[in-house]
Amino acid sequence: KTDLTTALKEIRAQLECQSDHNMHQAEEWFKCRYAKLTEAAEQNKEAIRSAKEEIAEYRRQLQSKSIELESVRGTKESLERQLSDIEERHNNDLTTYQDTIHQLENELRGTKWEMARHLREYQDLLNVKMALDIEIAAYR
Repeated sequence: KTDLTTALKEIRAQLECQSDHNMHQAEEWFKCRYAKLTEAAEQNKEAIRSAKEEIAEYRRQLQSKSIELESVRGTKESLERQLSDIEERHNNDLTTYQDTIHQLENELRGTKWEMARHLREYQDLLNVKMALDIEIAAYR
């Protein structure tokens, strides 16, 4: 019985020693692992903070570019309206000028016709004068 009790006490002591040793190893492993994870978390936290700052900067740039794009679109629409107005005025002016040209061409034709008529009348009068001059010369 004593040998058994002593043997049990020795086994118990060995198991407790081994258990303490395993517990100590587990704690060391846990502390080491915890330190590594904490360090990784710190590094990741810095990377996340950096990424958040970068995202915020990109958002500001995007907002700035969006505003600039809207401004350029407004300018483009304004210029397109101006171009349309100018084209319309140009077409109206062109039509007016073409009408004026046709009117002047008609007036020119009328003036030429009238000039030709006056020239014929002058020629007729000149022929009559010549005939009269010849007749006067004949009577003399």
